Amino acid sequence: MGRCCSLLLSALLVCCGVQADSAVPEHIRIASDVWEGHTHADGTGLAWDILRLVFEPAGVKLQIQSVPYTRSIGLVQRGEADAWVGSYLNEVDKGVFYPRRPYDTDQIAALGLVDKPPPSLATLGEFRLVWMRGYEYQRYLPNLRQYREVLRRSGILGMLDQGHADFYIDAITEIEDVLSTAKEPGRYRATALTSLPIYLGFADNPRGRALAGLYDQRMDVLLEQGSLRAIFKRWQQPYPFE
Repeated sequence: MGRCCSLLLSALLVCCGVQADSAVPEHIRIASDVWEGHTHADGTGLAWDILRLVFEPAGVKLQIQSVPYTRSIGLVQRGEADAWVGSYLNEVDKGVFYPRRPYDTDQIAALGLVDKPPPSLATLGEFRLVWMRGYEYQRYLPNLRQYREVLRRSGILGMLDQGHADFYIDAITEIEDVLSTAKEPGRYRATALTSLPIYLGFADNPRGRALAGLYDQRMDVLLEQGSLRAIFKRWQQPYPFE
C-alpha cells in the first residue's frame, strides 16, 4: 500500500511539472527584510504567497526569517539560510546562485523635492543620490558618480529637505511608504526611472542548487498555467509576466 501511494505521489508530481528528487529537502529556509505588502514578518505578503505556491505543492515547506537586507544575504552566503528575497540579478557575486526566473519586478523611481528638475536615466549622474545599504543600484543605473548608502529610511525626507542629497532611489512601493510619513507630501515628487526583475538568491551549495532547480521548474509550470495572476490581483500589484 505504501509503495503504491509513493508511486502515485511521484506520478502526480511529474504531472504538475515537479520531478520527485531525493536531493530536494523538505523545507526551505528563506530570509528577508520586512517590506510592506511584500514580506510581512507574520508570513503574509505578495512574495510569501508566491513562494508558498511555488514550493509547498512540491512538498517543501517555507521557514521564513525576518532580518535586515544585508544580513539576509550574509545568512545565505554562510549557508545558514537557503535563499533570500528581493535580489536583483547578479547583485551578489560570491556564495550565491541565481535561478532563471524572477518572481516579480520592482518599479524603480527617484524621490526628490518638487523644485528639482525631474531626473532620467540619462541625467542621474548629475545628481547626489542615496539608497538603502546593500541595494547596489550602481550596478543597474547608468553613469552614476555621486551616491551613498543609508541604514534606515526614517531620515530620507530630512536629507532631501536639508539639501544633503538630491534624490532617493528605491522601488516605488518603498518610496510611497516613505511619503506616507511626510507632513507635507506635496513638497516631493517621485519620478519613474526603470524596472528591475526581482529574484531569490540561493546558497551556492548542493542544497541551494536543488531548491533553485525546483523553483525554476515550478515557476515554469505556474506561469504557463497563469496561476500567479490571482496573487498579484489580491495584493493590487501589476502582473509582471506579460
